[in-house]
Amino acid sequence: MTDAAALPGQPRGGALSGRATARAVNVLAPNASAMTLDGTNTWIVAEPDSELAVVIDPGPLDERHLRAVVDTAEKAGKRVALTLLTHGHPDHAEGAVRFAGLTGTKVRALDPAVRLGEEGLAAGDVVGVGGLELRVVPTPGHTADSLCFHLPADRAVLTGDTILGRGTTVVAHPDGRLGDYLDSLRRLRSLTVDDGVHTVLPGHGPVLEDAQGAVEFYLAHRAHRLAQVETAVENGRSDPADVVAHVYADVDRSLWPAAELSVRAQLEYLTEHGLI
Repeated sequence: MTDAAALPGQPRGGALSGRATARAVNVLAPNASAMTLDGTNTWIVAEPDSELAVVIDPGPLDERHLRAVVDTAEKAGKRVALTLLTHGHPDHAEGAVRFAGLTGTKVRALDPAVRLGEEGLAAGDVVGVGGLELRVVPTPGHTADSLCFHLPADRAVLTGDTILGRGTTVVAHPDGRLGDYLDSLRRLRSLTVDDGVHTVLPGHGPVLEDAQGAVEFYLAHRAHRLAQVETAVENGRSDPADVVAHVYADVDRSLWPAAELSVRAQLEYLTEHGLI
């Protein structure tokens, strides 16, 4: 068995649901799959002495899950005062409107299509609820509307699908773009270097205890895959599906459709930079 401390980002063992930091509690959605890992992590974030909480990514439209999130907050003496979305993919956002109905909250996001209310989110915004401070970090790449939330008091960052607790994420071409994603990873690396962030609270998978190690692994992985795709093209493979079969041969075939999205993003990146 591999020691978790030896894995990229040092994933935390034990149950995924429950308290992760002094201010963050996870309620795991029952939507496990090859793409969502163990399921979507719905985060309840609050100051320990506050009665108000923020929920990030209510998850799928699953009534039992949404009510479990509300119940978990209430049992901790909290009232959900605001809902935030890291991005608009259904496994993170589909339940947001129903959750807003259960809690009477607005839903803030970068994409107006998944907001509920007029107020969105943008780079540099600071969300404050009950003394809690969450700083909005734009991290496009997985999708154009992807955001992360920096939780300075816990030296943590909530990453949605930008960094996962296990494995790597897809660059969902054409909405997702590789150049943007690489810039976003570098932006997260600066949080680990300049702002002391050490904990990743991901949208799927376990908490990561070594944020900088996780970011460095992601950057190295992307560079490696990009080089493999470039070599495949140089060897005459130009069709994305053919490139996937060659470069991602070590990946479960059920993930090949997602891998093809990343390959298309890689091919676009290589073309834009005059590398193929």
